[in-house]
Amino acid sequence: MTRGDLVFSLHAAVKLGIPQNTLLVQTLVRVCQEKLNQLDNRCISVLATTLAVLEKDKNVSALQAGLQLLVEQRIPSIRDIFMLQNLMKCVGKDAPVFLKKKLEMAVLKEIDHLTFSNALRVFLALAAMNYCSIPILNACSKKIQENVHDVPFRMLILILETCYNLQYRNVKLFSALADYVHSAACLWDKRQIVLLLSAFETLAFQPHELMGVFAEKVTEDPEFLNLKSLLIVLRAYSRLYYVPTGQKNLFFETLHSCLIKYLPQISNTELLKAAYSLCILGYLPHQALDELLQKDSRNELLLSGDLYKEQKEMMLRCVKTCMELDSPSFTKPAFVPTENGSSLVSVNLRKARDALIELLGDENMFRQNVQLPYKYHIDFEIRMDSVRKKVLPITATDDGTDSSVQRLAFLFVPLSAFCVGTMHPQGKLAMKKRHLNKLGYHVILVLNKKFQEMTNEDAVEFLKEKIYSENAFHFSEVTVQDNN
Repeated sequence: MTRGDLVFSLHAAVKLGIPQNTLLVQTLVRVCQEKLNQLDNRCISVLATTLAVLEKDKNVSALQAGLQLLVEQRIPSIRDIFMLQNLMKCVGKDAPVFLKKKLEMAVLKEIDHLTFSNALRVFLALAAMNYCSIPILNACSKKIQENVHDVPFRMLILILETCYNLQYRNVKLFSALADYVHSAACLWDKRQIVLLLSAFETLAFQPHELMGVFAEKVTEDPEFLNLKSLLIVLRAYSRLYYVPTGQKNLFFETLHSCLIKYLPQISNTELLKAAYSLCILGYLPHQALDELLQKDSRNELLLSGDLYKEQKEMMLRCVKTCMELDSPSFTKPAFVPTENGSSLVSVNLRKARDALIELLGDENMFRQNVQLPYKYHIDFEIRMDSVRKKVLPITATDDGTDSSVQRLAFLFVPLSAFCVGTMHPQGKLAMKKRHLNKLGYHVILVLNKKFQEMTNEDAVEFLKEKIYSENAFHFSEVTVQDNN
């Protein structure tokens, strides 16, 4: 048997499903290890593919370790991307960084010859290696975008999962995939779209057109939603804060009806998550809430020793806050009790504090670290006259009873609080903004990262525009640069 026959025999045995612990497979693995240095590059590629699917035992691990050493020596002589991606999958997540880097450089040398099929394989190979190479991923993404209509469903999911695992955010790629599915939504199984929405949700990317079309599908035919799908849909729409235009109530009522249908079989945790999701979206699911509060009164929701007790307490608190603030009977209070938090300002907010002092001339012209009811917090509060031309000293308006006083709430928030590629707030931030509006505040969201990158002069001008501009109280979406 030649060395090539040896490798191909092992590959065939594994492909045929012959158990790994049989004498045949174990012998082939051991002999491959003995003949490893005599294998050509093609045999190395086939062997790498085979090892990627074998379970780790003593012989396989020894063969893989030897193959890693051989790959390191052979990389400069390999010019085939197909072989390189096989090797990437083989060396795996535990390979030393220098070896991953060598494979990356070898692929980049051949990147101009990248085909669509190779782009898909290399994308997944990087995931197998747990290595985020932005230049390779960008090149693969471009090729995938050009051939998006040829990407099968399973590969769409794998691409999005890879992006999540590698923390790779490419808005153009996400948009291309979402637009493709949206353009052919009538041909897709609704359960497939549910899985795609789940994948987009983990990436915090809002495919708004697809979500709009899918909302219509749900309202037309909700019967396809089993409990698992329903919970996924609720989580996706609430986290990405997508509220369908024109059919908001019908969509939410449809989801609530589905939830009611599953009340006899739903777990306490699932009920809490479902109610929490609907409340974040500003919809109060009364029947589900009645069931939830009954369980809470019987101490069935928050059990001692529960690893997720703190998270559940947060969700339940948010639900109760929504029940009060989002109730149709709630009216804007004439006075909202507030208290100052610590006088110490975090490092991230010192620049904003200094800019406000320079702009307004005095610390008495604003409040910092303000604590509100319902456990809400404001970074800075500014009060203005009714026509928004003049900032008023805080001491002169402390009672808060003058209805002509305009109250501004500055929230300095991280990029992770927005949907990827936009300044559209995710669910929790959108809910907070809605509730602060109900309490009488005009909310101004500031992306803290961008603010910190400004010069001191630009920071002052930025805050001046936000405070005095006619558009100061209108939230607008802006694009954040992607990886390309």
